[in-house]
Amino acid sequence: MKNYIRVYDSLYIPIYLRSIYIAILTTIICLFIGYPVAYFIALKVKPENKILYLFLIIVPLWTSFLIRTYAWILILRDEGLINLFLLKIGLINKPLPLLYNEFSVLLGLIYGELPFMILPIYASLEKIDISLIEASKDLGADEFRTFKRVILPLTLPGIIVGVTIVFIPTLGSFIVSDLLGGAKSILVGNLIQNQFIVARDKPFGSAIAFVLSSFVLVLLYIYRKFWGGKIEVL
Repeated sequence: MKNYIRVYDSLYIPIYLRSIYIAILTTIICLFIGYPVAYFIALKVKPENKILYLFLIIVPLWTSFLIRTYAWILILRDEGLINLFLLKIGLINKPLPLLYNEFSVLLGLIYGELPFMILPIYASLEKIDISLIEASKDLGADEFRTFKRVILPLTLPGIIVGVTIVFIPTLGSFIVSDLLGGAKSILVGNLIQNQFIVARDKPFGSAIAFVLSSFVLVLLYIYRKFWGGKIEVL
């Protein structure tokens, strides 16, 4: 019991809040980037070219996530590709601090989770009957009203699925924050990892993991209770 009480110690509250903040921000940015990409592929790209675009989105997933995270270190470090390029063209006089901060953690998480936002939204967009969009335009609605009144409501299932499968893994992520964040960007996943590997306090690590899992289950229950029966799940 003392380990579960210790979970709520004021020392760890900032870590939990930072983890939730990073997870929410990652999810929102992925949504704002992923929806236009999915919309473009589903409704603007010719049918014969859609496979190519989907392939370009999926192909990074064939490489280990750990290797892809290490690649960001080479890109973001002081001697990395971005800083070398900016120095060469004269836009900066000294390297920008792009690595080992919350910016690099957020960038790594968005890069890793973005495909999981695009794909379910794309699946929802593909299921839309094009005649509904054409009918909306025939009745005088412009592009924005058609999107707001027809397309967006019909793609709500894909949005909720995408938000769910991006938010939950991001909340427990530790690889990205460990490699790209440094000591100042510890998330709850790193806290659990440290208890098992560094501090060797497995009971406390298990208590944190249980509380985190319970929190996720509560979120899933709320989703199921209020939205699960009202929308069609993909």
